[in-house]
Amino acid sequence: MHRERFFAIAQNDRPFLMSWKYTNMVKNEIQLKTNANHRKYFKFISTNTYYNMTAKTTQPVWFITGCSTGFGRELVKLILSKGWNPVITARHTDQLKDLAEGHEDNALIVKLDVTDKHLVKTAVQKAEEKFGKIDVLVNNAGYGYFTSIEEGEDDKIRAQFETNFFGLVHLIQEVLPGMRKQKKGTIVNFSSIGGLRAFTSTGYYHATKFALEGLSESLSQEVAPLGIKVLIVEPGPFRTDWAGRSRIETPVKIDDYKDTVGKRMDGSKQGSGKQAGDPVRGCNAIIEAVEAGTPHLRLLLGRMAYNMANEKLDMQRENYKAWEDLSLSADFPEGE
Repeated sequence: MHRERFFAIAQNDRPFLMSWKYTNMVKNEIQLKTNANHRKYFKFISTNTYYNMTAKTTQPVWFITGCSTGFGRELVKLILSKGWNPVITARHTDQLKDLAEGHEDNALIVKLDVTDKHLVKTAVQKAEEKFGKIDVLVNNAGYGYFTSIEEGEDDKIRAQFETNFFGLVHLIQEVLPGMRKQKKGTIVNFSSIGGLRAFTSTGYYHATKFALEGLSESLSQEVAPLGIKVLIVEPGPFRTDWAGRSRIETPVKIDDYKDTVGKRMDGSKQGSGKQAGDPVRGCNAIIEAVEAGTPHLRLLLGRMAYNMANEKLDMQRENYKAWEDLSLSADFPEGE
């Protein structure tokens, strides 16, 4: 019989510190005798463990996909520079080791292929086990597929949807229970200016991003009453690997598409690495938007994205106005 100081974790998970005399220890439970001689069972952790635990979980936890390059990688660096806790994921974790070096206590590297539901579930579980929560989910993983619509290959089209859309869906579904429990959180879904406007050669990519936009808009309405925010990020051209080594393509073989699809495919290759968008500045903007007190659904990144989005709005207004009478003629007359 001797005295020790422990944090006892009661059923409501609120820790408190006292000195107790205890008589029996069984596995992870300790039989405590209070001053009123009232005996209860509590799970317990040591004082040092509690301080280490709270030092990690009081800071924001960001779960980020696609961290090997581009936005994901730069976002991890910024999160670490703030002393926050990133969950760093990619298909090949050997590409991530340098990011977490020296930050082993407040960073977690997890292997993740977003198209594998088992890996998605395991990654979220590991994050919640280490940090106790996920405050921000960043669905950044994705890539571009270049081809004409007519020449698109079925396996490549489906693979693009699995990564760019369904992988995002799986992560949202796994993370939401924890966010609902804590009654707060932010889901950041990477779309693109290509989620608002479409161009030649990337029709299937646009299809995934248009789908993401619709899903995110519905999601924001479902979770806002629960204290959870949704942010759609819509970058223009940035100096990432998207148009370079990360791209997938099916070469144009039909001559009729050489001057449209083929021309844009060649132009995007030549412009890779010369884009105006700076991933570091873009990531800083994302962090500022997530931390903002007044949430807005969409964040355009870069001057080109901003201008293109507004041009699209003008084109839509012009289109709607041109067909106004015809559009309104489709209803039953009033009173019928």
